[in-house]
Amino acid sequence: MTVKELLDGNDFEAVTIVDDSMAVTGGYCGDLLSIVMGNAPEESLWITIQSHVNIVAVASLRGISAIIIAHGFAPDEDTVSAAKEEGINILTTKLPPFEAAKLLVEKYGL
Repeated sequence: MTVKELLDGNDFEAVTIVDDSMAVTGGYCGDLLSIVMGNAPEESLWITIQSHVNIVAVASLRGISAIIIAHGFAPDEDTVSAAKEEGINILTTKLPPFEAAKLLVEKYGL
């Protein structure tokens, strides 16, 4: 699947979309950046409640296709700017992380 397919489903809100054709082959949930940095698979969706600029660096290092910021949290201007510069897609959802992951598995087959 691609990031565009997630956006077409209307379950997630686009914040920064730099490349909606990026492949999505899996997912990862986590808020501790060092754990995500060591374990998130390439081409994954990363679900987190973190919204500060450091999430962009972690996503860039791991080759993550998109960050989904859950629980209604939103990134600040610095995070959005960094995501645009680094080519990182950011989406948001009001769902808690578990419910967002459940939706991705049940509706999108991840």
